Amino acid sequence: MQTIEEVEKHVPIREGEYGEAVAKVEPGGVEYISHSERHGKPIDLFWTWLSPNLEFATVFVGVLGVAIFGLSFWETALAIIVGTALGSLTHFVLSSWGPKFGVPMMVESRGAFGFLGNILPAGLNAFTGSIGWFIVNSVSGAFALQALGGLANLTLPFWLTFLIIVVAQVAIATLGHNFIHVFERWALPLLGVVFIVACAFIFSKANYGVAANPGPVGHFGALTLLFTATFGYAAGWNPYAADYTRYLPPTVDRNMVGFWAAAGVFVSCVVIELAGAALASVPGTKWGPTDIPTVQLRQAMPDFVYYLTLLCIAIGAVAANAINIYSGTMSLVALGIREMGMTLRQRRAVLAIAAGVLGYVIGLVGQANVGPGSKYESFLLLISYWIGTWLAVVFVDYWIRKGDYGDESIFYDTHYQRWQGFAAMAIGLIVSVGLFGNVYGVYVGPIPNNIAGIGDITFIVGFLLTAALYYAFSMATRRETTTSAAGSRA
Repeated sequence: MQTIEEVEKHVPIREGEYGEAVAKVEPGGVEYISHSERHGKPIDLFWTWLSPNLEFATVFVGVLGVAIFGLSFWETALAIIVGTALGSLTHFVLSSWGPKFGVPMMVESRGAFGFLGNILPAGLNAFTGSIGWFIVNSVSGAFALQALGGLANLTLPFWLTFLIIVVAQVAIATLGHNFIHVFERWALPLLGVVFIVACAFIFSKANYGVAANPGPVGHFGALTLLFTATFGYAAGWNPYAADYTRYLPPTVDRNMVGFWAAAGVFVSCVVIELAGAALASVPGTKWGPTDIPTVQLRQAMPDFVYYLTLLCIAIGAVAANAINIYSGTMSLVALGIREMGMTLRQRRAVLAIAAGVLGYVIGLVGQANVGPGSKYESFLLLISYWIGTWLAVVFVDYWIRKGDYGDESIFYDTHYQRWQGFAAMAIGLIVSVGLFGNVYGVYVGPIPNNIAGIGDITFIVGFLLTAALYYAFSMATRRETTTSAAGSRA
């Protein structure tokens, strides 16, 4: 049996003393977390994953079902619950790996992809988190602050409200792991109470008998489109999972770690997305391409609750993006810049600030927001595509190895290469997206183009195809799948 002390002899250990310090910049980057630095409890993961979803981006996922895809409220509810449950289940599994391996998610991914092959998922994750979600959430928060300024007869320019949101979330991400956990926990009482009250008003005003009008894609097609979008939203947190559990002691109950992490994602996403579906059915709300989505909240609640909700939308954007920036920059570090010889002593905090500056500039130019005509649904579909194929590789690899990565030196060995993971994921992505992709206005594959009623099952096809390919490649080169070190830490 490999003990944690034996593993520490073969991997780079995160330098510096950190412990449970909060007002301190987390030292190091993607190194292994030593036994002396392990701390925390499984229930901490519930708050960490509940708060980030209390934001308008989550609300609008539910709006998509009724206002964009034309489903009834109950059809929308079905897709939300099933899609979110699946994304939460995968989050359960990946979160449970953190205490066992003690490394970030995209470093553990090197076990299946090899050092260079891991550039594919780590690069996609860095772009998704540090650029994609960063801009979407920041812009929503900035617009909410602008609306709040109107309460005091202040006309706040977008560049200023956007800057306030960006500075706040970058500051939290720069401080790192411990501060993020604390911020999410202390933000929850305000976010939770206000969103509960707001949801109560929304549900009381909803028209649950709203007629379905899915258009040419039909009911099944619209269901699969929303199912894929809701899975993409929940599973969008999957590549970050171990980042927030790797500090937990290796002796912790890993099932409880997975349970609380998954519960945080599932509860928050289902409740807030259902509120979004209900909001879309409230009489008087408008969802045209020129309508402002956040303003529609005013139709369902008193002004006092409306303005409190806008404040929480801004705080929720910060809560979500603190995680996106932190884990997005961890993925940048996991690309291997430090290990491949750069003289810079890689610091996650420096990259967090750089990502904030880049995101701010791009956000000012693009102002990518969630709303009708924003292609937000396309963003969610694209996320599900690559995450589905990545999950296939890491799950099958873990199953083949029976969770045994020996002394874990392969996570940091620049000479460890594994073409099987890269090839399986690349082929799975190209084939599934090429044939089944259904991103209207960007790309529609030949199958949904000829069978509109199929909607979007791309990530399912991608997962199954990639899993089969990776297993076949691994069995064909079985000798490469075993590590020289024996013994798995349970």
